Amino acid sequence: MRLHTALAALLLFADAGASFAANTPATTPVQAASHLAAHKALYALTLDKVRGNEIVGVRGTMGYEVTDSCDGWAVRQRLQMTITNADGQDIQTVSDYATWESKDGLKLRFNMKQTTETAITSQTNGSATLKRIGGTGEARYTSPREAAVDLPAGTLFPMMHTAAILAAAKDGKKFLSIPLFDGTDEAGVEDSSVVIIDWKPPFKTSYPALSSLGSTRVRLAFFDRKPGTTTPAYEVGMRYWENGVADDMQMDFGDFVVKAKMTEFNLQPRRC
Repeated sequence: MRLHTALAALLLFADAGASFAANTPATTPVQAASHLAAHKALYALTLDKVRGNEIVGVRGTMGYEVTDSCDGWAVRQRLQMTITNADGQDIQTVSDYATWESKDGLKLRFNMKQTTETAITSQTNGSATLKRIGGTGEARYTSPREAAVDLPAGTLFPMMHTAAILAAAKDGKKFLSIPLFDGTDEAGVEDSSVVIIDWKPPFKTSYPALSSLGSTRVRLAFFDRKPGTTTPAYEVGMRYWENGVADDMQMDFGDFVVKAKMTEFNLQPRRC
């Protein structure tokens, strides 16, 4: 799960966190992706902490749906958040993000629209391809303007990015550094730095479909791909189950941190 919003990701581990292209895990992302589950989840958003005195309240919901469309994964994420500032003013933001990603991880179509108080503040549409997993590629935008952007070697798309994290966690890795392209930024690829905290055997949860699965806690930081960048644009911590379902998220937007707790969860059938 890539949680977009810069309503709009940890320091880079240059020594310990080798790039995915140079340090392929024994369990490959393609193998791990075969275990990803089609599902629908709803999360309640609440304020966890603030930095400074500009924000006094946050509330909202995030819906996340993964559909197995046989040859690919169709994903939709809709985040609705109301931010209350120190003057007591409520600011409503909505991020609507949809993708289709081929199961071989080589093709992506993306559509993202973000609004603040009904005004569109960011919008991207387009498609991207990779020559092979671990290889280079190209993204072509149709909005906000027509443009082509090169994708560096090692780039992964969102579902394969999740699969790579799960594969590394199962193999006992602790750090990953992976270029990620998800289409949410017209600048192209972001650098993702991933800290894998543990691999936990199955434990009882509120959802029987998850109680039989192993899981890992991870921390992800997303950086603009510019020389000298050391401050992440966005950070998120979460628990990933081995089927790709995520819960217990802490989304760090800089000025404030939001908790996202799963309140509804259902596995979905294959749509073949």
